[in-house]
Amino acid sequence: MALPPLVEPAAELTKDEVARYSRHLIIPDVGMSGQKRLKNAKVLVVGAGGLGSPALLYLAAAGVGTLGIVEFDEVDESNLHRQVIHGQSDIGRPKGESARDSIREINPFVEVRLHPVRLESSNVLDIFRDYDLIVDGTDNFATRYLVNDAAVLLGKPYVWGSIFRFEGQASVFWEDAPDGRGLNYRDLYPEPPPPGMVPSCAEGGVLGVLCASIGSIMVNEAIKLITGIGETLLGRLMVYDALEMSYRTITLRKDPNTAPITELIDYDAFCGVVSGDAQAAAAGHTITAAELKEMMDAGKDFALIDVREPHEYEIVRIPGSVLIPKDRIISGAALAEIPQDKPVVLHCKSGARSADALAALHRAGFRDAVHVGGGVLAWAKQVDPSLPTY
Repeated sequence: MALPPLVEPAAELTKDEVARYSRHLIIPDVGMSGQKRLKNAKVLVVGAGGLGSPALLYLAAAGVGTLGIVEFDEVDESNLHRQVIHGQSDIGRPKGESARDSIREINPFVEVRLHPVRLESSNVLDIFRDYDLIVDGTDNFATRYLVNDAAVLLGKPYVWGSIFRFEGQASVFWEDAPDGRGLNYRDLYPEPPPPGMVPSCAEGGVLGVLCASIGSIMVNEAIKLITGIGETLLGRLMVYDALEMSYRTITLRKDPNTAPITELIDYDAFCGVVSGDAQAAAAGHTITAAELKEMMDAGKDFALIDVREPHEYEIVRIPGSVLIPKDRIISGAALAEIPQDKPVVLHCKSGARSADALAALHRAGFRDAVHVGGGVLAWAKQVDPSLPTY
């Protein structure tokens, strides 16, 4: 069953707009009415990264009249293999400004509103309030729950997507959907996974073109919601496997045990961005990259253990480090390989995984073990800028 159109039509399309959108206008299901709805729509995209990039480009090309962008980050070279709204000349620029300029090249009829802030409980309701639809291109659980809860409190629908390595997911959530069809992200994921259980794209990687696959599906859903055509993914989870080239859908239903959302909370605490054990272990047992270099230069005898994965170790490594992946330390399988007669220093890419491994070592009796805050990225930035980063 199609949902009613989310947006009323604009008064008219100009001659130039008719020419631009002519291939839409000759589709009976879209036509003049649908295109006018797109022109009148206000869509907010959270993030101008892997999913936000293709989503913004195609929303602009489709003729969405007002696009908001929530993005506080800057363009990094490691973004460019998947974040196609940015280019080489944009490295170091604010992502929101880079995205705005690309949108202007795609469609000068689109108004772009920038929100160059980190989305938080203190600002999310004010930012969301002026938009008809939210498109969630975030990459962490804390912000996903924040987006969901804010959308529920404001009664707004949102399109959600997620990507990791070769797999993507997409759905539509709308607590206040008509005919009792409403559900929200907490009906799919009532609780976040334990900290460290699901690697981020920065830790686990993502196939660049997967972003386009899922981002285009998200835009398709946004267009259907705005114009009131077709069957949306409300009540369904679409799962795409790029290696098998397969799509499957899973039916979602309202979870009667889901508590009603009445207020915003501390989402970092709710999601346990860093586990309590890791925080406790790191307190007083963290050294800087510069301090690690001082230990090396002083000729101190210690074991430097890299807890990343083998494919990461091949990209870049700190000289003298030995690879023992985090999971082998946490499971206890590698404890016999760790020397007990010398200090132990752990590191990972940025410090989160090594803090988890450090907690496991402390529990196993390696009470003096430490880890490197910032990991190999800090080493490359502060000690040896000739090394590549990822």
